[in-house]
Amino acid sequence: MKKALQNIYSYIDSRFKLSSLILFAKKKKVPEHRYSFWYYFGGICLFLFVIQVLTGILLLLYYTPSVDSAHESIQYIMSQVKFGWLMRSVHSWSANILIAAIFIHMFSSFFLKAYRSPRELTWITGFFLLLIFLLFGFSGYLLPWNELSFFATRVATDLAGTLPLIGSQIKSFILGGTEVSGATISRFFWLHIAILPLLTIIVLGIHVLLVQILGMSTPIGLGKKKVSEVPFFPNFILKDSLGWMLILALIGVLCVFFPWEVGQKADPFAPTPLGIKPEWYFTFMFTTLKIIPAHIFTLEGEILAIFGFMIGGFFWMLVPLLDRNAAKERKSPVFSTIGWIVFLYIVVMTALTYLLPGL
Repeated sequence: MKKALQNIYSYIDSRFKLSSLILFAKKKKVPEHRYSFWYYFGGICLFLFVIQVLTGILLLLYYTPSVDSAHESIQYIMSQVKFGWLMRSVHSWSANILIAAIFIHMFSSFFLKAYRSPRELTWITGFFLLLIFLLFGFSGYLLPWNELSFFATRVATDLAGTLPLIGSQIKSFILGGTEVSGATISRFFWLHIAILPLLTIIVLGIHVLLVQILGMSTPIGLGKKKVSEVPFFPNFILKDSLGWMLILALIGVLCVFFPWEVGQKADPFAPTPLGIKPEWYFTFMFTTLKIIPAHIFTLEGEILAIFGFMIGGFFWMLVPLLDRNAAKERKSPVFSTIGWIVFLYIVVMTALTYLLPGL
């Protein structure tokens, strides 16, 4: 048996050069210090993405992307397919935990100044990954074709339509018409299962490659002599896998006690129900648009807020190029303060959405 396994390994190794990868993993070192805990969120994001792919493929076997069949196919998955309810719940819960993990990974990298030279492109590719996964959430939200997802999509696209000059064209392009319809669900379906996965593979591949080439960033102020290093394999990867197992256990508990609901089938002719809101990761923008004054001087408040989000996102992407102190290995209190303001703003606005539902 042992000889047979050795022969199989030799055969695979001669084709895929596994020994070279193992040697690279053994030589690779990871800094170990009091902030090392935050390194593991990158691996957690990758692990959750793999779960998304696997469960998404299983759901794809039974899902039908049409107005007449989408909701019924979800009901069939939940009630008739063996362990279908589990696969859908795992897919939905892991998607939400993935976006939360990406936010944590982003802010921890920001406060540890992991974006400084020569890792500017690592930060920028990570920023694009955040946008891609937010689009994953937005496109996947409509696919069950239930009441909540239908009207939330209508509200979101109506906001896009308020943009001056190009708003109506953007709305029409997103929806495939003037209203949320069968064309919309078809577009969102192909965006969700084809276009976004392809973009993710490309950007994620570049991001992971940059991390492997440049290594993990050491926080400013620790000093290279004070920072010890541990082997990536097996020390770091074992701790990383422990985090994966804990996340998997959390997902299992959530799926058993809080299985993802199907909801009522969408009725396009029904009035918009009270209290409609998007998924939690969009609520900070949603609440901002609700509380901003209708007009600020002579400009519409919603349009100003949308442009503010766009400018803020562009600034956040270019932080590595703007923070000159971090590039010179010096602390940058101004950018740290900006980071805390952004973090608290997102947390407070998200909390207000649920604490004051009538806002």
